[in-house]
Amino acid sequence: MKIEHIIRRVLREEQEEERILKIPGIRYFNNDWNILQKFLESQGYPRYSIGGDLDLSYTGIETLGNLVRVEGDLDLRRCYNLQSLGDLEYVGANLDLYGCENLRSLGNLEYVGGVLDLRDVKIETLENLNYVGGSLNLRLSDIKSLGNLEYVGGFLDLGITRIETLGNLEYVGGALSLEDCSNLKSLGKLNHVDRWLDLYGCENLQSLGNLEYVGGGLGLAETNVETLGNLEYVGGYLDLQNTPLSEKYAEDDIRKMVKVVGVIVISYED
Repeated sequence: MKIEHIIRRVLREEQEEERILKIPGIRYFNNDWNILQKFLESQGYPRYSIGGDLDLSYTGIETLGNLVRVEGDLDLRRCYNLQSLGDLEYVGANLDLYGCENLRSLGNLEYVGGVLDLRDVKIETLENLNYVGGSLNLRLSDIKSLGNLEYVGGFLDLGITRIETLGNLEYVGGALSLEDCSNLKSLGKLNHVDRWLDLYGCENLQSLGNLEYVGGGLGLAETNVETLGNLEYVGGYLDLQNTPLSEKYAEDDIRKMVKVVGVIVISYED
């Protein structure tokens, strides 16, 4: 039954692909978005994709309409009137939404191959977004949920946000900052952070959950983490200042539980 379901899904996706009009690039329309829209109107406004980059920064665009895919970079910086990404599902490289202050949802977006810039975007959830190949900066944002996000290939900054759980996120290919996320209660499915992980001040966090690997330093100071759980490796320092762990264990005890390459800080006097 499961195989039949997969086959039906593949066939459905192939049919959807056939119905998408492939535009090689906006350069074929003199790099003019309005000319492209007139052409699409003549075709009955089909769902479509664009090859290469698309730069709409500093324009008055309000929606991307039936645009499904952009194979290269999509630049929407300072599009203050932008309210919807329309049918957009895929950006092959970088997506810049910096300053899109009226955008409240990422809609159907599932994949960003490069950097995703959401600074000054007032969204509370990433909804259907599953993959970000580069960095993702959400520091000081209104974000509460990562939605379906499973993979971030670069630096993920969630510092000083109201995030409560990392949900489905399993892998971060750079560093992960969760500094002063006082509402954070769970790391969700997080298993691997390739560089450092800062959890300083996450006072409601009591467990590291499924976390096994941190490639750099691990900061747990001012948290209520009571156990290192599944943690196997820390490639840098381990900061346990003012935690339940610092009251229960000495440095030698910690090193028997976890391979820590750098120094272990138990108290502020160390």
